[in-house]
Amino acid sequence: MKKVFAFTDGLTRLPTHYCPGCTHGVIHRMIGEIMVELGIRERTVGIAPVGCSVLAYKYFNCDMFEASHGRAPAVATGAKRTRPDLMLFTYQGDGDLASIGMAEIIHAANRGEKFTTIFVNNAIYGMTGGQMAPTTMPRQRSTTTPAGRDPAECGFPIRMAELLTTLTTPAFIARVSSHTAAQSVRAKKVIKEAFEHQMAGTCFTFVEVLSICPTNWGLSPKESNRWLEREMMPYYPLGVFKRPQESTGGDHGKH
Repeated sequence: MKKVFAFTDGLTRLPTHYCPGCTHGVIHRMIGEIMVELGIRERTVGIAPVGCSVLAYKYFNCDMFEASHGRAPAVATGAKRTRPDLMLFTYQGDGDLASIGMAEIIHAANRGEKFTTIFVNNAIYGMTGGQMAPTTMPRQRSTTTPAGRDPAECGFPIRMAELLTTLTTPAFIARVSSHTAAQSVRAKKVIKEAFEHQMAGTCFTFVEVLSICPTNWGLSPKESNRWLEREMMPYYPLGVFKRPQESTGGDHGKH
């Protein structure tokens, strides 16, 4: 009988600490499978952030760094410039990357650093108690916006993929989602392409992954999937925004 599904050697066999319904585990598996499929696991180094995925170093079966809050791109820059033969990826949430680490990711992308960033966008601060994040949707409730985010006071959610696309430096920039099996299949293909660009030494690569947070959204996993589709996907459209052969602009909306 042909085996069609098996545990990947790209992950350790430890149970994760993530909440029920959280899709961090799905994204972890994508990356783990990609490392094995591309034959790069032994020379891959991941960088764990501060946030829900702070313990990512326990789950990926590769060497890992632990970075200070928001500083994963700086750590990746140093490691990649010192050892360009390594495959480097940062794994960051929206509070880590789009708030505290905003300057780090913009300047790393603008310099064209040759590593890959996986940016998990669940529209809220997760580990620290469900506060408003830079990606929190208008009218979305959080512990710091109990009446819902008011753009007049807090501004609008930041679209990181679109923001980085405006930089002239060549890059691969995309947004995918992990909330359904079909979307996860598409997401894996895009993340794999990002790693392939890094293998070729082509450019900085960035993949934003829409994710659900049932615990802090106060919804069931099924309701969270519907909320993501209804509220997040129209504002955060999926697609490849930029490929390295394009100096500016992008092919927004293409899968």
